[in-house]
Amino acid sequence: MNKKISIVITFFNESGNINSLFEELQKVLDKDFSDWEHELVMVDDGSVDNTWNELVEIKQKNNKIKLIRLNRNYGQSIAMDAGFKNIDGDIVVTMDGDLQNDHKDIKRLYDKLEKDSLDLVAGNRKQRKDPLSVRIITFVAKFLRKLLIKDGVEDSGCTLRIYRKKVTDNLNLRAEIHRYIVAISKINGFKVGEICVNHRVRENGVSKYNWKKSIKGFIDLFYIWFIGKYESRPLHFFGTVGIVNFIVGVIFFFVAFYQKIIMDVSLNRSGWLFLGIFLVQVGIIIFIFGIMIDIMIRNYYNNSYEKRYIIKDIL
Repeated sequence: MNKKISIVITFFNESGNINSLFEELQKVLDKDFSDWEHELVMVDDGSVDNTWNELVEIKQKNNKIKLIRLNRNYGQSIAMDAGFKNIDGDIVVTMDGDLQNDHKDIKRLYDKLEKDSLDLVAGNRKQRKDPLSVRIITFVAKFLRKLLIKDGVEDSGCTLRIYRKKVTDNLNLRAEIHRYIVAISKINGFKVGEICVNHRVRENGVSKYNWKKSIKGFIDLFYIWFIGKYESRPLHFFGTVGIVNFIVGVIFFFVAFYQKIIMDVSLNRSGWLFLGIFLVQVGIIIFIFGIMIDIMIRNYYNNSYEKRYIIKDIL
């Protein structure tokens, strides 16, 4: 039986790019994967332009295309998750719908996947064609990723990736987590790699990446760091924080007694001591509360049947 490759493409207000994307992708699949079955899963993430109508027109030309329309804009992670939950291929490819990814790189990604017996290969946009502001944010994010999660790739934001289906089956995406799929996959024990890919200039539409998404991405980065390092042993983290704060508290306690004995300052007047203890305790409580709530939500969604998003149409 022939192998099957599933291409998951997410769209949000990409009218004007769709016909060119489909024609270019079809040529690449017919040439490089001629002996494979092809499945195209195109996810409209609540577009408000003519994206959905253009996707419907494309489907009328090719019944192998599966269209998914979300009832509103949830973000790329949710759109990708909806695509992953509706694929059948042995090999899965993800890419953007803005024509900046080069379809010809798909074969190179697959060759790397097979040659090195990997489970996931990510694209690295060595020569970025993005605005300067986006490249600056990316540089900062790259530094923090190397410092905190060590995912082993240069470009975690490139959507052009190839996966074995067992990888996507173990992903539950939300928020801006799609940027850290490689890190999550490494945490899950899968072998990952990376190759340089072509990055093209956007010709139609505007970039959806902005400073608000970058802030969410940075927050998710710290979440991934915590999950990867302490998910199975949170006491190591919280215990260390508790011991450090206990030691600091003891030091403040001796400082207060020093002021009392040497400077004759009443303990009731040692405001810095009480303020320091208060702020440290409140900070720890808030941090622990936030992380534990996030973990509970993660577990809830992974083990419940309640949907995190609503699919409006599947064609």
